[in-house]
Amino acid sequence: MSKAKGRYLIGVYPGSFDPVTKGHLHLIRRASRIVDKLIIAVAQSQRKGPLFTLEERLEMLRTDIENMPKKGCEIEVRSFDCLLVEFAREAQASCIFRGLRAISDFEYEFQMTGMNAKLDPGIETVFLMAADKWQFVSASFVKEICSLGGDVGEFVTPQVAEKLKKKYKKRGNKA
Repeated sequence: MSKAKGRYLIGVYPGSFDPVTKGHLHLIRRASRIVDKLIIAVAQSQRKGPLFTLEERLEMLRTDIENMPKKGCEIEVRSFDCLLVEFAREAQASCIFRGLRAISDFEYEFQMTGMNAKLDPGIETVFLMAADKWQFVSASFVKEICSLGGDVGEFVTPQVAEKLKKKYKKRGNKA
């Protein structure tokens, strides 16, 4: 039970997590200190043309979260294929966490927050600034580096790095 007015607070942290990065995990740790339950919502999103299947992304997240120290927050990993605000409402979440890396993220996130507020004004959006160390890390950059044979160990956990290498070897890339 949260100290905030005796309520049980549920938050949602959405993303495609293709793949999950150490930057994502850092935000998960921080968000988990704010709520009692954190739902990591993995978008099924085929529009983005993910490298990993939904099942692979769920598995990588669950493995990384299993290995994270927990501080009393329940963390659950689920997929969704509807409007984010609908998913949050169904999960009885009071907030949606969004990470901001750079000013370029802000404009998109600002517009998304406005739309979500129109759809459900009862669900707050909480922005968490990426730590300096992770501000320039994105799943897209990680995939590009790995596809060209670069070392991504600084940006993802060992299990994710291994899965990336295998995925790109199957495709005939340098990894």
